[in-house]
This record gives sequence, structure tokens and C-alpha cells, in this order.
Amino acid sequence: MTSTEYTTLQDAPAASAFVPSPASPYQGDIARYWDQEARPVNLRLGDVDGLYHHHYGIGDIDRTALGDPADSEYEKKLIAELHRLESAQAEYLLDNLGSVGRGDTLVDAGCGRGGSMVMAHQRFGCDVEGVTLSAKQADFANRRAAELGIEDSVRARVCNMLDTPFATGQAAASWNNESTMYVDLHDLFAEHSRVLRTGGRYVTVTGCWNPRYGQPSKWVSQINAHFECNIHSRREYLRAMADNRLVPHAVVDLTAATLPYWELRATSSLVTGIEEAFINSYKDGSFQYLLIAADRV
Repeated sequence: MTSTEYTTLQDAPAASAFVPSPASPYQGDIARYWDQEARPVNLRLGDVDGLYHHHYGIGDIDRTALGDPADSEYEKKLIAELHRLESAQAEYLLDNLGSVGRGDTLVDAGCGRGGSMVMAHQRFGCDVEGVTLSAKQADFANRRAAELGIEDSVRARVCNMLDTPFATGQAAASWNNESTMYVDLHDLFAEHSRVLRTGGRYVTVTGCWNPRYGQPSKWVSQINAHFECNIHSRREYLRAMADNRLVPHAVVDLTAATLPYWELRATSSLVTGIEEAFINSYKDGSFQYLLIAADRV
């Protein structure tokens, strides 16, 4: 895919003007999937403090904060704990973005409802641009930014992450947080490489199937079917990065760190039916949860 190049951000179309057609019928299906998605888990967790994520959590469970399961407030506390773990995941991703200044621009590819963008702006004071195929998600993220009074610095656009309207070399850093399984990795990393300035940092947190297992397991296949996605192998990530001038700075296995989130979620009222597949695939080694940070050279 050939990306359109813009010399400056001002040359790029306004958010309302840049609404390209999905790159493929599949991505049209994905846009409809997320426009129609109505599972309560993301909203219930986001309602805890107004940070709305579309990813999972890492870290040990604070059993003291949960208290007694017989307590009438236990479910509320459980939801708050799940949200704390997913925000900890976003914080860890931001920890790996490298040096970011107030005058920099960051790009969140597959921004969902914008929780990570808000956190990035609050931490670095910089501009954050997000892209998503879902108009419903972009509208939600932009409304939330307006409620927080940061709409001049945090913005979500409806567009394909493989063909963004950002200036070549504009971004100090960019990331995908559990969104790479919806696209071809070579096309994706080519676009990140174009948007990033030389020396810029790219980070992804993602689930991937373990090449040592041999092939995607039945659990991975269930996850693919549930989310209408195509999970890649760890090897594919590293190869596609190498082909697009992205040199890995860190590869961190977060599989053990994410299991507590899934085991706790499986006991909550927010179960979606996919929890067993995540837990079993992490435990049998066929699925891994990784952070990969790479520098643009």
C-alpha cells in the first residue's frame, strides 16, 4: 500500500475531512464490528475514573483492595481492580516510549475510546493523535477529550492506520496497543516508519502465537474467531520490523504479568466467554503477551 505524504500537519486534511474508505472489505467488517460492539466490560471499567481503554491488564491483584467476596461492594471493588490493572498496562507502554517533550506529537494507531491518549497527554503534555476505523470510538474519544478540556491536544480521527494523514517524520513516538492483529504487519510498520522521525520510538503491546508451539493452537483460533482478527506470531513481528527500519530496543514477555487480570476477570460479572481461551493458551505456552519497543533508524 502506498501512503499519502504530507509535508506538515497543517497540510493534512482536517479530521472531519479525512475519512477514507476502508482499505479492504475485511477492514470494513472490522469498522462495523467496533461500531456495533456493545459489551459492557470496556465501559464499566472506564466508568471507574473516566479513562476508557480497549486492552487488558498487567500486575498482581491487590487482594486487600478487593476485600471479602461476601461484601455487597465486592463486585464494584473487583471492577475497580481490573481497571487499575489495565491502566497499569497503559502506563507500562508509556514508560517505554523514550524521551518525549511537550512540543512533540505522538500517534496512537488503533486508539479505541482514547484512554491511552489521555494518559499520554497527562504525562508528557504533548499532542496525541489517534486513528481508528470506528466512527463510534472516535466520537467517544473526542467527546471525552472535550470534557477534559484537552481537545486541542488530543484528537481521534476515523482513518485506516495503514494510510494516515500525518506528516512524514512528524511523530516522536507511536504505538499500537492490542490492535496489530487487524492488519498486515509489513504495511503497518511501513506506515509507522514513515510517520516516525529518525530516532523515534515505536511500541506495541500485543498477544501473539508462540512459534515454538508450531502453529496457532485451538485457543488462539477461538480468540481469532471471537474478535474477528488474525493473531500474528512473534517471529512475524520481528521480521516485519526489520524490513521497515524498526530496530527492537526491548522485547518483554508479559504473559505471566497478564494472567492475574484474566483469572480475576473470569470471576466477574463482565465475562464475555473468551476468558478460558486466554487463560488456557497463556498457560500451555501457545500464546504470549509481549511488549516490543523499537527505534526508527
